[in-house]
Amino acid sequence: MAISFDYSRGGRQVSLREMFFFTIRRTAQALGVLAALPAWAQYPGQVTKAGKDAPELRAVAVLEWTGDVGHPKASRIVPVSVYDGQNLQDGGIYLARPEPLALAGEVEYELEQGGKETGLFEIKNSGQEQGSWVGYGAWKPLPAAKHEPSKEELARTKFDDEESDQPVLHRKKHADDSAGGSGKSGGGSGSGSGTSDPAPATDPDRPTLHKKSSSGGGDASAAGTSSGSAPATDPDQPTLHKKDSNDTSTASAPSDDPDRPTMKKSKKKEAEDVSHVDSLPDVTDTDRPRLKRGKPEGKGLDILPSLLGLPADMQQTVAVSDAKSRPEHPWSYSWANADDEGKMKSALEDIARDALGLKPPAPPPAPKRTAGQKTARKSAKPAPPPPPAPLMDERFQVFELTYGSGATLVLTAHTDGALAQQKFVTLIAQPDLYGNVLVLLKYVADGAHLDETPRMRLVDAVDAMADNRGELLFELRGATQRQFALYRILRGQAQKLFVSGGGEIVNESRAQD
Repeated sequence: MAISFDYSRGGRQVSLREMFFFTIRRTAQALGVLAALPAWAQYPGQVTKAGKDAPELRAVAVLEWTGDVGHPKASRIVPVSVYDGQNLQDGGIYLARPEPLALAGEVEYELEQGGKETGLFEIKNSGQEQGSWVGYGAWKPLPAAKHEPSKEELARTKFDDEESDQPVLHRKKHADDSAGGSGKSGGGSGSGSGTSDPAPATDPDRPTLHKKSSSGGGDASAAGTSSGSAPATDPDQPTLHKKDSNDTSTASAPSDDPDRPTMKKSKKKEAEDVSHVDSLPDVTDTDRPRLKRGKPEGKGLDILPSLLGLPADMQQTVAVSDAKSRPEHPWSYSWANADDEGKMKSALEDIARDALGLKPPAPPPAPKRTAGQKTARKSAKPAPPPPPAPLMDERFQVFELTYGSGATLVLTAHTDGALAQQKFVTLIAQPDLYGNVLVLLKYVADGAHLDETPRMRLVDAVDAMADNRGELLFELRGATQRQFALYRILRGQAQKLFVSGGGEIVNESRAQD
């Protein structure tokens, strides 16, 4: 006897047998899906494309040159960093194949000074100097801005057109027209009442067309001279006359006027292009080919390296390459009180002299004196203090690194003497709430250990990450190597944001020679 159980499924009673086969079908379907998973995983599918909001690459470099601005004697561009949307990459090695992406051919950099564009630099070719990649190219001026007419100029357009001196064609006024412009008067003949008005003044040099006389005796020279038997003619009606070869009343124009324009092709025979041919030495057959060494095409450099080493008169400026056009962001700071800048500079100079050891030692305390000695000392004038020690190659700059932020002060200087005895100082500071100088970074280096502690030379401020915030770009120059570093000023601190790869340089003393 068969045993049967009834199950309620979807409002319908099903047997155990139907439930069993339903479970088998579902299991088979699940196994089929699992079997298809490996094959589906091997299919690559569509490659994900970058969205519209994908960040653009932004490269920062330093242009070095000697000579005049815009017309350098020698120049080169040194890559520093490339921002890929997330991190700062080393511009000297980023996507190098073999030259880095920042020095690829036809890459154009915008030259900036204080955040303002000063020119363009187009890279033609690149090469390696002392193990580092540098680019060579052409310095180009900024394109001229298109002039857009102002509202005042647009309002004067109609007025200028009315007063223009260009010729305008008008309909000729007939002699028989009334003064009021009512048209011709009645009468039908050419000697009507309209002829009483004076004829308009005509240009004697202006050519006119005359109507030929019906009697053949001559031309109708003017209105009102025709006889009564002849039909009335309109004196203003143009006629064509055949030129009389015997008529010598008018002087004929010269036929050979060299300045007269012509539409015909010149009959002068052009000089034949005869190429210069030299006879081949010791060759009897002139058609015999020869092998001659020539200049290879497409393998030479467009611009040869011209700036080598670190000459003493070398100048530097910031260069930025970005696929997206961005508005200018000047980094200059405007003081509320012009005297504050002098006070801040003087305070930083005192701190720099103290860091370089240029401040004179404090005088020892004076011994105690008697009453008579005190009176004599008061009458004598005190000696003036000695002048402060000079700071060599002093550079003082003030930046506004973000809109609405305070002033950021940078001072660099060094002592006098030979390179081994020199000391270098770099100060980054900001004014505090009380108007005093708050030093954020004090960096001191000596000429005898530059490879261990290189000196910091300020290049300029630059927006390296396209976030509308300026970073301070320094050159870290040692005795045999150099790097570039970006510092960000944030929350009262000077943070080292990025340091490029090191590159070898020639000896400083030899470069100055």
